[in-house]
Amino acid sequence: MKSDTYSPPGSTAPGHPPPALESSAVSDDKTVLSPASPPAPDAITFEQIRERAYELWERNHRPEGFEIEFWLLAERELRKERERRKAHDGPAASESPSQ
Repeated sequence: MKSDTYSPPGSTAPGHPPPALESSAVSDDKTVLSPASPPAPDAITFEQIRERAYELWERNHRPEGFEIEFWLLAERELRKERERRKAHDGPAASESPSQ
């Protein structure tokens, strides 16, 4: 049966996180995703990854069987964007006027 909706890897129903991600999950960079507790200010949330993965999936004509690849790509893109933003904002934020 074909589906026109993107489901995160391991998900049983569109829009519902798999059981392993409902409590907590650890990605390769040790970022803990836990919808039950508030995320750290610079943490990448499950929802952000899900939305980016869906955008990537749609942009690639909704292929079947590539959920994990899109999920990992989305997570990687978001992490790189966060690192770029930190690198760009970091030096300006750490500079203090010396007088």
